[in-house]
Amino acid sequence: MKKIFVIKEKCNGCMSCVVACTLAHEKASTYQSASKIEPGRISVQAVKGKPVPLVCHHCENPACVNACMSGAMQKDSETGIVSNEGNLQKCVGCWMCIMACPYGVITPKKDGSQKVAVKCDLCKNRAAGPACAEACPTGAIVLMEEEEFADYKRKITAYEIKD
Repeated sequence: MKKIFVIKEKCNGCMSCVVACTLAHEKASTYQSASKIEPGRISVQAVKGKPVPLVCHHCENPACVNACMSGAMQKDSETGIVSNEGNLQKCVGCWMCIMACPYGVITPKKDGSQKVAVKCDLCKNRAAGPACAEACPTGAIVLMEEEEFADYKRKITAYEIKD
């Protein structure tokens, strides 16, 4: 399964990923109007003055799925995507998944009286793949197989040790 990986050294904090994600999930014409409805499914946090994008890891054994009281949060056995959207059970907005997520990447969304948890779904209904990775101008957010990313990290580490 391909996952979104972050190469934090490449992130310049431009927030293109956040804007692209919001517009991909909300059918508004501008980010300003979309962001009032759709909370971010990716965030960029400042750590020691450096930007760090945070996004769902679609964990092997997701704590959010285990904590979900209604059964809405599920892991697709074929794709590995963890999501509460499109499932027969409905999210009741209890926020157990938010409390259980070790990465803090699930966000509450209130739409009128309905409350739901919102998280990265890898843009599963988008032909071009995750909007955040496509929009990242520096290549800090990439969609790769786990082994492919591990190989990339080994090469970068070896290069750094050599210098």
